[in-house]
Amino acid sequence: MKEKAGGPPAAAPSAGLLGFPPDARLLIVNSDDFGMYHAINAAVLRSITEGIASSCSLMVPCPAAGHAMHLLRRHRQIPFGIHLTLVCDMTRCRWGPLTAKEKVPSLLDETGELFTPAEIPRLLAQARLDEVEREFRAQIDTVASAGLTPTHLDWHCLADGGRSDIFDLTLKLAHEHGLAMRAWLSPGRQKLQRQGLPAVDRDFLDSFGLRIDTKAAQYAALLHDLPPGLTEWAVHPGLGSEQAQATDPDGWRVRWTDYQFLTSPQAQQLLQQEGITVIDYRTIAVSWRRERAEEPGVDHPGIRRGDEGPPVRGEGAGYQSSP
Repeated sequence: MKEKAGGPPAAAPSAGLLGFPPDARLLIVNSDDFGMYHAINAAVLRSITEGIASSCSLMVPCPAAGHAMHLLRRHRQIPFGIHLTLVCDMTRCRWGPLTAKEKVPSLLDETGELFTPAEIPRLLAQARLDEVEREFRAQIDTVASAGLTPTHLDWHCLADGGRSDIFDLTLKLAHEHGLAMRAWLSPGRQKLQRQGLPAVDRDFLDSFGLRIDTKAAQYAALLHDLPPGLTEWAVHPGLGSEQAQATDPDGWRVRWTDYQFLTSPQAQQLLQQEGITVIDYRTIAVSWRRERAEEPGVDHPGIRRGDEGPPVRGEGAGYQSSP
């Protein structure tokens, strides 16, 4: 992510679209998988209220989603998105679609279950867009029925939805509900930016791609080298409890080391030293709604209004992590 010596600065149009100077270093630290199981819920909450994470994404079909929504109702200042879920990546903590299975058969494997990450190519080859929309709407409606106001939509295990038509469908749903949408890959980012909508200025960071044994040092280097513009990290905090180890034997160490860094004094100090501004998708959603409101004939009532709460850190668009 570091610029080449002597090379031109990376294009960073989103800073200006969000009202920041062009050389601002903006970072979203989004905790994915909220609602998957209880040890994740506890760690996500603490990573936001006590650490440097700025938002989270709720997996509505998962077993601990009800607990996660209870926490969100108690902590309405926490910005959260909906982690639209068509994939089940856990063998000891299973979930299925919210829609009746007979209404979304193209989203299921031959055993009638959601596909695993290894089977995503099969899912994308057979998924009918109308059934994807039916399931996505069920997940969004569940959040609305719980009296909660998300800030954005994103996807679990499917970068930019995995298909261009799923990306476009999700963008339609985001506009319909007055939300922002995560776009990580270059085609999706460019599509949004051509419409005057702020999106991250470079490919995403998924914390599952970092080494566990040197994670703190890797995060420190990433903060030191963070370029101007808008960057997003998808982090996955979780507690290292016995429940987490039993439920998630392949992933709990990734989540535990994420949690340790996100809640560490070192992380706070690095943000201050580097002058990095941590924001969340609430800032982006406001900009998206403003841009859409300027288009003739566009009206999007949104899921709810007037219930968004104050930003987690400070006032206004973001939190300036400087002394």
